[in-house]
Amino acid sequence: MTDSFLDATAQAELVRTGDASPLELVDDAIARVEKLNGELNAVIHERFDKARAEASGTLPDGPFRGVPLLLKDLMCAMEGDPLHEGMKFLRDAGYRADHTDALAERYLDAGFVCIGRTNAPELGIVPTTEPEAYGPSRNPWDTSRTTGGSSGGSAAAVASGMVAVAHANDGGGSIRIPASCCGLVGLKPSRGRTSLLPDFSVIDDLLITELCVTRTVRDTAGVLDVLNGGAIGDTVRAPAPARPYRDEVGAAPGKLRIGLLTHNPLESGEIHPDCVAAAQDAARLLESLGHTVEETFPTALEDAALVGHFTTLWAATLVYNLRYWERKVGREITPADVEPLTWTLAEMGRSITAPDYVDAQHAALELGRRVEEWYASGYDLLLTPTLGEPPVELGTFSTPDEPLLGFIRAATFVPYTPLANITGEPAISLPLYWNADNLPIGVQLMGAYGREDVLLRVAAQLEQARPWTDRFPAVHA
Repeated sequence: MTDSFLDATAQAELVRTGDASPLELVDDAIARVEKLNGELNAVIHERFDKARAEASGTLPDGPFRGVPLLLKDLMCAMEGDPLHEGMKFLRDAGYRADHTDALAERYLDAGFVCIGRTNAPELGIVPTTEPEAYGPSRNPWDTSRTTGGSSGGSAAAVASGMVAVAHANDGGGSIRIPASCCGLVGLKPSRGRTSLLPDFSVIDDLLITELCVTRTVRDTAGVLDVLNGGAIGDTVRAPAPARPYRDEVGAAPGKLRIGLLTHNPLESGEIHPDCVAAAQDAARLLESLGHTVEETFPTALEDAALVGHFTTLWAATLVYNLRYWERKVGREITPADVEPLTWTLAEMGRSITAPDYVDAQHAALELGRRVEEWYASGYDLLLTPTLGEPPVELGTFSTPDEPLLGFIRAATFVPYTPLANITGEPAISLPLYWNADNLPIGVQLMGAYGREDVLLRVAAQLEQARPWTDRFPAVHA
């Protein structure tokens, strides 16, 4: 059996050298899922027989040939496989995808073998993975606590060693939040870096990007190389990188000028001392590596209207998504088909006027411009805590009698991550700190638009200076 915590790059090398076959890797990953999933509830759709057949056949000769992969059950459709997006509505309809989308095709072309799909909150709305349809995923560091969301099933699977890489997407922090909660690397790429075609690109590409959660920076860089670039019809495309992202890992980042923000710019609650300590500790580490860290940040991020604009975009997009699934299933969605918060936000979305929606779009683009001016003034990165609190107890955001209370409560948990979605800039969460309860506390680095290269260089430098791959959660393979 292969080492449970070999990263995807090392696993692919085993296949290339003939020291392991794709089927052996897939069988080992399936065994780990079967061992751990009863406790963590990370994987909700098994694809074991198909994966074994694919691993035994001819795989594309891509950079991750034969490496087992889990896909998040939110977007990233594969024809013939279940796709339920955390919804009772789709689960009860027995919905299976009628096509394979551009993102999934790129994963498969890279040689990955999909062994299943991971748990996600209903339509990715909340920063925890506790859908009524499938029950909560549990954090392998402490199973009473959240994995984060919405890529929480993926994060629990990678952190526990089921697989080395799992698909994730991010519309308000859904890659970085679970990466922080579960002690992983989580990069949200720049707006337009990855394709959402054919279903959601023009609608969702203002906020949402796609990538993964991993244990190593080099795996994140390798997957970004695989997924980078628009598909035919994409309306937003990030600038092409100067060289492959894998080449940035180990490259000297130079002396960077970094801003530091540790208070809550949205004034949605106090930042937990552990999260402040994590960011301050990272600042000292960066300074020890030759960088300059200053307690400054783009003041545009303190715009009090940001929360309202984000909610407008989020709620309006939610209405589109519900209509999309109504058309796919051929039946109208009722309040009984979805969770109370989903319906409440959808009602809010239906009340938004066209001018209000356009105003929110323009506000997001204007914020991005103002923040880019800060970078242009001489700053390379902005350092923040990833979250406002350590991983919270499961059930913290569940307020079914007053659904918006849980949604508002979540703003205290995630005051930093939505900022990069609104501006469109890349941001990465790194597992550099654990608190006294042995819970991972992520730190976030945000960069200028299109500068994933800078983020990956400094992330790899931090990984080398303070390695994290020798830390294992309580529940692991």
